[in-house]
Amino acid sequence: MAIQGNLDPAVLYTSPQTIRSAVSTVLKSYGSGTGHVFNLGHGVAQHVDPENITVLVDAVHELSISYH
Repeated sequence: MAIQGNLDPAVLYTSPQTIRSAVSTVLKSYGSGTGHVFNLGHGVAQHVDPENITVLVDAVHELSISYH
């Protein structure tokens, strides 16, 4: 079974440090093991800085390793 977890997309308007912290919080809430699909609670808004999307993806890749 897989569970899709949500990150509030408004986080993408914040700082890279806040984005990383929010990613960490979501990952911790689901714990170890497989079956968690990381996702936003909604799509990316048109005015989000593309660099913040890169920060998000990089943080998910880096931080999720310790949960698998």
